[in-house]
Amino acid sequence: MSQNLKGHSIIAGEHIVGRGKTIYGYNPATGEALEPGFTLIDESQLKTATAAAAEAYQSLSTLDPEAHADFLEKVAENIEAIGEQITRRLLLETGLPEARATAERGRTVNQLRLFAKVVRQGDFRGVRWDPALPERQPMPCPDIRQRKISVGPVAVFGASNFPLAFSVAGGDTASALAAGSPVIVKAHNAHPGTSEIVGTAITQAVADAGLHPGVFSLIYGPGSSIGQALVSDPAIKSVGFTGSRAAGTSLMRVAAAREVPIPVHAEMSSINPVFIFNGVLSNDDDGMSDLASAYLTSVTGSSGQLCTQPGLVFVPTGEKGDAFVMAVGAVTGLTAGQTMLSEPIYGSWKEGVEQLAAQPSVELVGKGSEGETQNAPAPVIYQATAEQFRNNPVLHQEIFGAASLIIRYDSADDLINVIRQLEGQLTASLHLTHDDYSTAAPLVPVLEQKVGRLLVNDWPTGVEVNHSIVHGGPFPATSDARTTSVGTLAIERFLRPVAYQNFPEALMPAPVQAENPWGLNRRVNGEVRQED
Repeated sequence: MSQNLKGHSIIAGEHIVGRGKTIYGYNPATGEALEPGFTLIDESQLKTATAAAAEAYQSLSTLDPEAHADFLEKVAENIEAIGEQITRRLLLETGLPEARATAERGRTVNQLRLFAKVVRQGDFRGVRWDPALPERQPMPCPDIRQRKISVGPVAVFGASNFPLAFSVAGGDTASALAAGSPVIVKAHNAHPGTSEIVGTAITQAVADAGLHPGVFSLIYGPGSSIGQALVSDPAIKSVGFTGSRAAGTSLMRVAAAREVPIPVHAEMSSINPVFIFNGVLSNDDDGMSDLASAYLTSVTGSSGQLCTQPGLVFVPTGEKGDAFVMAVGAVTGLTAGQTMLSEPIYGSWKEGVEQLAAQPSVELVGKGSEGETQNAPAPVIYQATAEQFRNNPVLHQEIFGAASLIIRYDSADDLINVIRQLEGQLTASLHLTHDDYSTAAPLVPVLEQKVGRLLVNDWPTGVEVNHSIVHGGPFPATSDARTTSVGTLAIERFLRPVAYQNFPEALMPAPVQAENPWGLNRRVNGEVRQED
């Protein structure tokens, strides 16, 4: 494998040897360093990438829909063609199971193809036209047309927990390229080899499409210097980030302190509360065990390293609630730990669990067994009361990994008081029957102010990639609750509107020309006109 990897950044189509130190990927299951080493660039080399991205803007942002969509589909085809090579390296660098790696690879190419359809369809361009009214009194109305254009080059930070779907060719990159924005990806240092393989596939697609090579660059460097320098660079106009709250808010501060501030679209911290109502708690032991098993599956999938993992579950007091908690304890005892993505992530999980366990009146519900590899801790479930939760901020903290906290509540008012204290979240889930609707109804408007996605009788892990999904939410779930990082609405993050007043047709960009050469749907005098 290593002989196929160069261990360098890819800047505007060229493999560039970094002038900084050399890092290695590590197998988290064994602690083994993986060849080759990857050289880190310095800030002068970063400037080459950002300058190239600025030069490439016109090459990508003015593409006609068919050529633009073909480019995105070519990226997907290139990734599929080397799918087995990607999977082999990903398994070594992350410890994730093969089924997860294969599914994530499929999700990555499907995202690219979905955005290709968005580009061909064209509604994201938001074309509007208010024709001139020269006879209007007391003053004539000018001809005004509007469209949305790319904001410019985008910096994307690869995520640790999704080495494909939220990384080099992931949702941020796909939506930015679809918007017409050149992309510079800062690879996550935990999976450098996987990043290079995917980056090479994108670079080849750029060349095959005849685009400026600065449309895409992949860089390796420390986040504390190169990452912040990337966000600070005047050529960068927006940022896509998935990771910790500390790192995300650090980038937000850097972006806000620029001479010209830019938006950071950061997906950060969420504990995804789940609310279980009495009606769904079965009197049947098998039914109770099934519900408990579904909960544990959601908590422990991918070793709990999912941003939608249910870290908080509200269960009613009383006999049925007690029976559910007992069933959770029994099921947890049968689970084994899975390899976490890296030793630092395992260390953070261990610290968070120890802090939670040390809180007064927090009780252990169940604990599994450690896995057979390194960095594979035993899953754990704890419980506390709603009152304890309201009065102890430690219980509100995210633990990234296979751990969760059950909160026992007495009434709907109890839940509403708790919800009002919650930070912003990606999701909230309601498990109920028709008999619970009157109890749950008052919670919905309160939860809408706290989360981006509400689920009923489903678990939050598993995020569809389609036109309707919202993967976002109020801070600190994301830095901007008005958008999403998954689904076709994600393209809106990297667009801005431009109006053209009294422009001659000869100078009018194609999307807003009167003849409508791209066949776009548009709103004329406020009325939608659809093209066949």
